[in-house]
Amino acid sequence: MTTTIAVPELAPATEFTIPEYGERHLPNGLTVLAIHRPSVPIVEIRLRIPFAYADVAVASVMAQTLLSGTSTASVVDIAARVQAVGGGLAAGVDPDRLIIAGNSLRGGIGELLAVTADVLRDATYPADQVRVERERLVDRISVARQQPGHLVQRALLRRLYGEHPYSIQVPEPEDVATVTSEALLALHAERVHPVGATLVIVGDLPVDEALDAGEAALGAWNGGGEPLVLAPAPSPRTGPLGLVDRPESVQSSLRLALEAYPRTHDDNAAQQLANLIYGGYFSSRLVHNIRETKGYTYSPRSTVDHALAGSMIVIAADVATEVTAPALWEMRYELGRLAVTEPTSEELEQARRYALGTLRIGTATQAGLASLTSTFAGMGLRPDWLLDHARRLSAVSIEDVHRVAREIFAPAKAIAVVLGDEREIADEIRALDEVDILG
Repeated sequence: MTTTIAVPELAPATEFTIPEYGERHLPNGLTVLAIHRPSVPIVEIRLRIPFAYADVAVASVMAQTLLSGTSTASVVDIAARVQAVGGGLAAGVDPDRLIIAGNSLRGGIGELLAVTADVLRDATYPADQVRVERERLVDRISVARQQPGHLVQRALLRRLYGEHPYSIQVPEPEDVATVTSEALLALHAERVHPVGATLVIVGDLPVDEALDAGEAALGAWNGGGEPLVLAPAPSPRTGPLGLVDRPESVQSSLRLALEAYPRTHDDNAAQQLANLIYGGYFSSRLVHNIRETKGYTYSPRSTVDHALAGSMIVIAADVATEVTAPALWEMRYELGRLAVTEPTSEELEQARRYALGTLRIGTATQAGLASLTSTFAGMGLRPDWLLDHARRLSAVSIEDVHRVAREIFAPAKAIAVVLGDEREIADEIRALDEVDILG
């Protein structure tokens, strides 16, 4: 006996809103942004420091050792202070920024910010801690270099960005191994300063109280120099498909990249929906084609990556060696289909609801809202930009998506890199494209 269960209708869309927020510019050059989100008695912080042109190896070790000690506190002391207020604190780095992220119980925000301030002003990078973290980082990078995802990503970045800092985002192990405490102290003194930095505080704290806490803790933080401005990323040059040989690999990693509109472009909302329709979520054309219909891969995907110096659409699929060329053909076919034919109204509405839904989910938690706000602040945007973006998503038409798709998703503009067994896949790929063997 078969039982049929009716699927309920989707709930009606509701208006997207953002909580109350405030902003304060301190005399030392730091901007403090505070958002009142009282859902749980926790406060999140994100301190974003511009870090363009920092040495990749030294910056990577710095992110691992920034919290390793000061002249008055050991790494254990720092951890104990943060844990005592029910929180955590960590650092990370990329070509655009050094980020310090943390959280605490509502009543512990003063202590969390005080620990952050101590580290900013007085990090000592003890040699023993630097050695331990440096060795761990070398091990992690060495393991990553054996993974196809890392290898194809490295080849794609070099193909896209050439000599631009975006081309190398993971340092070589041998460079990490030579980083010293002295190099870390020098980079800290040169680059870790408040001018151009943004502190975001989100949580169960009134806006003025949060702004006061940020100013009290970091108002005396100082340092020299102005932040360096990263040069715009070069427009990618089309050319032969780049093939990276991975002998005896049973899979091929396929990557296509297209230059995209920046987040602040008037057509960014239409671009987001076009990307979703192409391959940006499970109901996309790419998933239906090479996963559901042909079974070439488990999780094809397409993402719009917005960085300060440029934006890219990156399309990825990992497939069995024997279907490398057919999968590549279908990925390009779907690009062409999107560029030359309008999406259906159903495709557009499904993508629109998904985009608006993920926007709500991304801002539903204090941590998500803090991270988004910090990212936007680096681009000169404030939380009310989210309201404008939601309105633009709601207003995008089929004609808008089609127009943007013709401009952005044209397959002739795609940069392609494939990692796989050259002996098994090169001849079939050459039937589709000129091939350049990458070292």
